[in-house]
Amino acid sequence: MVSADRLRQITEAVRGAGSIGVAELSALTGASEMTIRRDLETLAGQGILERYRGGARSLLLRGDEPPFALRVQEGLEAKRRIAAEVAGLIADGESVVLDSGTTCLEVARALEHRRLTVLPLSLHAVNALTGAPHLTLLVPGGRPRQGELALTGPLTEASLAALRFDTAVIGCCGLNAANGLTAYDLDDAAVKRTAIASARRIIAVADGAKLSRTALAFVTPVSALHAVVTDEAAPDGEVDALAAAGVQVRKV
Repeated sequence: MVSADRLRQITEAVRGAGSIGVAELSALTGASEMTIRRDLETLAGQGILERYRGGARSLLLRGDEPPFALRVQEGLEAKRRIAAEVAGLIADGESVVLDSGTTCLEVARALEHRRLTVLPLSLHAVNALTGAPHLTLLVPGGRPRQGELALTGPLTEASLAALRFDTAVIGCCGLNAANGLTAYDLDDAAVKRTAIASARRIIAVADGAKLSRTALAFVTPVSALHAVVTDEAAPDGEVDALAAAGVQVRKV
């Protein structure tokens, strides 16, 4: 098991149990207890859990989103395939508002050498596009969320409301035909809604697991989406339901 997958499994096990011992985590993951102790120190440094002698207790509530540092390496190849597909849907000369999140960061990297105007909603993506040779980079105002570096608040929303984009690329924490596109963070959801209202075409990006989830904050019904780009892990039933709602679904 690679490190990123093991860290995710440990995070989910500790969050599910509330607290758990090193020996149990070793049996669960197949890693040595020494490796588990190092992993727990890494996760403690990210604010995910608290160490105690022989184990750890979770600092994440059940409805919390795992930190950016943990998610950024997870499913990286699938995120890159999604990003390449999204890049192929965007024509040179377009203006694009690019949402925050790890998949949208890969989209930013896929657009780096294109002739576009891009407004990213994350400082991670701003950094990725700074110095792009042919791209016009717009930077919104706002308050960056710690770790995530997603820009939120009234300054971000005002920046979006003052502009009109050809395409919005929107990430999510949950997406399905029944409950629409959802996010964990209320401020993030408000920014996503403003971005959607400011764009002519909406492309949602989500790894397949998110198509079976619903997060706390409602963003938009799927009827507002023109396309969803996901990976092969997306459940067929959810894909069919999105297609029945008139959304073009691309699995890569």
